[in-house]
Amino acid sequence: MSRRVSITAAEARRIALAAQGFDRNRPAAANDVRHFRRAMAAIAVLQLDFVNVLVPAHFLMIWSRLGPYDRNRFERFLYDSGEHIEQWAHEASIVASSDWPLLAHRRREFQPWKNSPLNKMPDREGYLDDILDVVKTQGATTSNDLPAIAGPKRKAGDWHRSVPRSALEYHFGAGQLAVRRRLKNFQRVYDLPERIINARHCSNTVQQLDAERELLRKASVSLGIATKYDLADYYRMSARDSEPRIRELVEEGALVELSVDGWSDTAYLAAGAKSPRNIPGESLLSPFDPVVWFRPRAQRLFDFEYRIEIYVPAGKRRWGYYVLPFRQGDAITARVDLKADRKESVLKVQNAHLESTADQAKTAESLAKELCSLATWLNLQRVEIKKANAFEKALANFLTAKC
Repeated sequence: MSRRVSITAAEARRIALAAQGFDRNRPAAANDVRHFRRAMAAIAVLQLDFVNVLVPAHFLMIWSRLGPYDRNRFERFLYDSGEHIEQWAHEASIVASSDWPLLAHRRREFQPWKNSPLNKMPDREGYLDDILDVVKTQGATTSNDLPAIAGPKRKAGDWHRSVPRSALEYHFGAGQLAVRRRLKNFQRVYDLPERIINARHCSNTVQQLDAERELLRKASVSLGIATKYDLADYYRMSARDSEPRIRELVEEGALVELSVDGWSDTAYLAAGAKSPRNIPGESLLSPFDPVVWFRPRAQRLFDFEYRIEIYVPAGKRRWGYYVLPFRQGDAITARVDLKADRKESVLKVQNAHLESTADQAKTAESLAKELCSLATWLNLQRVEIKKANAFEKALANFLTAKC
């Protein structure tokens, strides 16, 4: 882009979507490692979430960009190629292995969760040392491989992980262990970082301020255009701590300050960000997709108010239990509450709502096509929808024609 001081909100949307890989149509066949690598490079931080009401959210993020792909092959790419590693980044995430040294300060500061049974152990450090010795000796280890140990007495309504699992997760958070792979039940398999991560990344040391500046630079590339709050949120940094590093990135030319029509905060454009004339195609988005995971940004970019209602009591939900935004071009035009009923082999559309500015017929036809393709990818035989509102009735008609 040429240097400018102001851009329109529509331009900002297109820049943001292009940065996330939505500036091109899905490939005809998406099982090539090059496709996986390109999608991961755009996202940079693949947030892990294993709620399986539809499909684990991180798999859906790749679907949004590539369409149907081989999940097993993608998992082998993630865990066997040496290019990626699990880390606490945004939340629990998969990031490039080269990010390992950039997150060292997070690992140094890591503490057990508030409700961890480790916090009530009389000889916590001794137990943690013993667990680490087991992994050093026997190699890749799951919590089921370790002997059970009684934890603190639980109060009514309490829930926490087993003591062995808590110990492994503590060592993971602190960087003494890394994740070699996930089992079919999503359980982590832990090993020593030096057995998993390339030595040049594992032994590399980066000063904290340099690491924070690089994380913000990476965030800017994945966001395309962003406020300081967007940039800080990507790797879960505070906006206050980020401000000096953002100024440094502006001074070195990695970021350009802009104003965006309708935005109250200064925008920062990443150097080299694409600004396409249009965004092609359509896609359902995971609730944890970087396009919508930071709610103020989703509101600012798309005028889209979004809240995950999994933990909202059923009677108080506005949209549904597991609601996915639906993108058409550079707009979010609908949202659907989906459930994969694997026993009945049905993709259930439990609720569907049209956004106020969207065209009902065009959105229903486009969404029906996406739902049919998603059902096929999930090995579900049909799509079912309740027909309570006008948009659901229109969608049902197109589903009949397309599935």
